[in-house]
Amino acid sequence: MARILIVDDSPSQLMGIRRIVEKLGHEALIAEDGAAGVEAAKRELPDMILMDVVMPNLNGFQATRTISRDPSTRHIPIVLVTTKDQDTDRVWGMRQGARAYLTKPFSESELSDTISRVIANI
Repeated sequence: MARILIVDDSPSQLMGIRRIVEKLGHEALIAEDGAAGVEAAKRELPDMILMDVVMPNLNGFQATRTISRDPSTRHIPIVLVTTKDQDTDRVWGMRQGARAYLTKPFSESELSDTISRVIANI
């Protein structure tokens, strides 16, 4: 079982993603914006992070860059889960340190496969 931090400012997205994560047998941790996500990553040291991009305070690209460059958290794989579906967004996200990129809306099987693939490579 992995501890997965879900960072999203949408309560409905948080609930939906959390349901899938817990259905897979993992523990879900929650943060409601990028700044809270960075704090939770440092405090909890989760096994994986599912990060939205469009959020207040600190967006997901900024939060991913902060987490992936901090020596205490850079080992944590981050999956960007976002509505931003342009190739330039995907390239930029990966340059910030994301290990995978999943666009919304996604199916339960797409998220499950992505989580399984990333966890297998930890």
